Amino acid sequence: MADWMGWLVAAGVLVILELFTGTFYLLMVAIGLAVGGGVALAGAAAPVQAIAAAVVGVLATGLLHRSRFGRATKTDARRDRNVNLDIGQRVTVPAWDNGRARVMYRGALWDVELTQGIAPHAGEFRIVEVQGSRLVVANP
Repeated sequence: MADWMGWLVAAGVLVILELFTGTFYLLMVAIGLAVGGGVALAGAAAPVQAIAAAVVGVLATGLLHRSRFGRATKTDARRDRNVNLDIGQRVTVPAWDNGRARVMYRGALWDVELTQGIAPHAGEFRIVEVQGSRLVVANP
């Protein structure tokens, strides 16, 4: 097998593995391996192929890490609707006792408290945060 074929097969294997991981880092390394294959196809020696593949792989990985796709978003799981499906749901509070109440929600009793700046009144509220077994609610 020619050198360029080996580089491209390795790049293909990394692209397939990338499909299982969900990140783009293996794809960046695969781009480096593909460049190594291109350099091999051009007729360069094996050390030049390896150096080209390494340089392009490291640069591509570094650029990815600096981009918005390489940064993890820092969100508070207590308020993130993608983490907790209760966020945004509605509960009915029949009565308040010093800014706290107990309500039936999803077949269980939950403690409920109001967010800052909202006057307690009976009615329907929207869940904005879940703190353990306590629901923090706001006006719908």
